[in-house]
Amino acid sequence: MTKTAVKTKKKNEFWERNKKSGGYLLRKKIMDAVVSICRFILLFGLCFMILQPILNKISVSFMTEQDLFNPIVINIPEHFTTENYKIASEIMNYSKALRNSLITSLTIATLQIAMCTLVGYGFARFKFPLKKFWFGCVILVILIPPQTIASSLHLHFRFFDVLGLFKLTTGDTINLRGSALPYYLMSAGCMGLKNGLYIYMIRQFFRNIPEDMEEAAYVDGCGTLKTFIRIMLPEAKPILTSCFLFAFVWQWTDGFYSKMFLGSMPLVSTSLARIVDSLGAYIQRITGVKTTISIAYSNAILSTGTLMIILPLIIIYLFAQRSFVESISSSGIKM
Repeated sequence: MTKTAVKTKKKNEFWERNKKSGGYLLRKKIMDAVVSICRFILLFGLCFMILQPILNKISVSFMTEQDLFNPIVINIPEHFTTENYKIASEIMNYSKALRNSLITSLTIATLQIAMCTLVGYGFARFKFPLKKFWFGCVILVILIPPQTIASSLHLHFRFFDVLGLFKLTTGDTINLRGSALPYYLMSAGCMGLKNGLYIYMIRQFFRNIPEDMEEAAYVDGCGTLKTFIRIMLPEAKPILTSCFLFAFVWQWTDGFYSKMFLGSMPLVSTSLARIVDSLGAYIQRITGVKTTISIAYSNAILSTGTLMIILPLIIIYLFAQRSFVESISSSGIKM
């Protein structure tokens, strides 16, 4: 039987079934098509709203200042140039800032996830005094913005001491500001950027894993630590990947803690915040003439710098998207 004959047969069968159902099959098919079209339009609109600003920045980053004021030029540059990337790179000290940001974000994100995994697993599996109270404190860490404790953090690490021992032995406290050590100390104590959220997510994931797996490991002679490392951690790869991505991205774009603790260390986030203010001085140094920078050209350089910052994040997401999507779909909320 040919393909045409098969299609004709199926078509005749459909109309016969539709006639017997009183037109229900046809109405259902039309309704499904309408729902699919509406879903496509909605998703397309949402994707366009997300991608349109990025596409606009890409277009502007390759325009000369002349194109920015040309009403004919909308999305496609008339005078294509890469000079904006060179200017943004030199103003931001991009190579050094990128290296510092990679080292800082990777180490801090790794430390945060390691400590939050231990705490989240403890909340999910073990019983200890005041467990609900301590978990309530974790929720408060999520809810309270870090700006409310900025003064306390500043004073604590400006005059750092451990039970008065440093002042007792040396006669003075230690100033830890201007170094990455306060950041690492806070991350090790699960008080870093968004650590409460990571603990909550990891705790919810471990609660969804059946306890039978751990009980079987205990029967086979595994201790608590060995069971956690060999049984639970492999199961938690999706959620750990997601939390690591969140930690890396938030640390990469953070300006609050970076300015407070890291001082003058060049990072991509802090360099981008100063790019517009430094543009005039850069043009004057290159040309030797003090000029007024237009708002449009300043925004073009800012858009270029923004693209240079988010490009590493996009590359990382492309490699980790499978685990990220898997964790989001599998980590339900169980109270």
